[in-house]
Amino acid sequence: MSRLRSSRGAKAAPAGRGGAAAASRRPGVLVPAAKSDIFVAMLGVALAAILIACLLMLLILWRYDFKVNGKFASLDRPAAATATALASLSPPGPAGSGLS
Repeated sequence: MSRLRSSRGAKAAPAGRGGAAAASRRPGVLVPAAKSDIFVAMLGVALAAILIACLLMLLILWRYDFKVNGKFASLDRPAAATATALASLSPPGPAGSGLS
């Protein structure tokens, strides 16, 4: 339970009877604390999704040495990119045909 709220018509406790106990406690009505609902859970799911997306983006950028522009990333390693592209385009021919 949360703190007590004072009401407008509340009167102070008399000083003679229980003055010390009444001074330490505030007069008023108990108000229950707010509870979590489905929207709080959905905020947690959204936060988790954003964090996972950021981590995946960092992993992808790490593969390209954090170079954002595609032209500059391909200029750094032209031999590896060309060899990979040629290997994927031309399948190996039969052994006896003389084609490579």
